[in-house]
Amino acid sequence: MKKTVLILAIVLAATAGVYFADKATRVHTNAAPRAVKFAAGAPAPEFKARDLEDQDVTLGDYQGKVVLVNFWATWCEPCQIEIPWLIEMQQKYSAKGFTILGVDVDDEGNNVVSAYTAKERFNVNGEKLPMNYPVLRGNDAVADKFGGLLGYPTSFLISRDGKIVKKTQGLIDYEELSKAIESEL
Repeated sequence: MKKTVLILAIVLAATAGVYFADKATRVHTNAAPRAVKFAAGAPAPEFKARDLEDQDVTLGDYQGKVVLVNFWATWCEPCQIEIPWLIEMQQKYSAKGFTILGVDVDDEGNNVVSAYTAKERFNVNGEKLPMNYPVLRGNDAVADKFGGLLGYPTSFLISRDGKIVKKTQGLIDYEELSKAIESEL
């Protein structure tokens, strides 16, 4: 009898853990789910979001540049791993017409994200550096324009003429993405 109760308790705890983990990491959207596939050369969706200074920013503001739109969150461990790489890419390629737009998807609001970006320093080749690229506050509407997001980080490399060159779901491959950026510059 005790074994049965113990097994039942373990199953219930595991079920609750999966339920709450799914709920905490799920992208909430009011739109019906839809499969959007971005073939190489498809036009990037236009979107508007606010930066941390509460100014409107659009993808069109960066027309003529190679842009990496990177959806991330402060609580996302793979995002924390790739931020130093993104800082390095911004340093390396910005003078050649490249920028990263970090689209934050945290639910906590602008104050939490602003405090995070002001406080956090990332190890970039032995130096502790802040995020050096624009951070925007994302929302469901922005995510939906990119076909909805299944997880974080998710990145879209966009050419100078506004076409999607590459989509990376999950942690970026530094070398592969660097080569893709360089081929667009």
